[in-house]
Amino acid sequence: MEKLFNRAFGFLAGLGIAPSFIYLFEVRGRESGKIYSTAVNLLALDGKQFLVAPRGRTQWVRNAEAAGEVTLKRGARRRFRLRLLNDSEKPQVLKTYLTNYKSAVQKFFPIRPDAPVEEFAKIAGGYPVFELKPG
Repeated sequence: MEKLFNRAFGFLAGLGIAPSFIYLFEVRGRESGKIYSTAVNLLALDGKQFLVAPRGRTQWVRNAEAAGEVTLKRGARRRFRLRLLNDSEKPQVLKTYLTNYKSAVQKFFPIRPDAPVEEFAKIAGGYPVFELKPG
């Protein structure tokens, strides 16, 4: 059911008619070379844009790490280079992400959005976070 839901939102985001924070994420497969896509919630914080992987090091994360760049689509496509954040940079990003998208991602986090930022530092290693750079 979740897979179907993600496909539907990805399709709508690609057309530019999903909620403004949802994008269709596209990345080249690290082995196949095929383009894979999924719906993602883009987080804007302190003038920067971030992609958070609430399910951990999934296939899209591994493909993004290997490719070093991704495409986000909301009507038009935009290409971005990626910078993987180190664990010490993640706590506030994770807290804000969980606060903003609690209804969709709380089930993937062992703590609540109102937990102190120090609690997010303890779990940071399990959640890849990328800063998007225009590219």
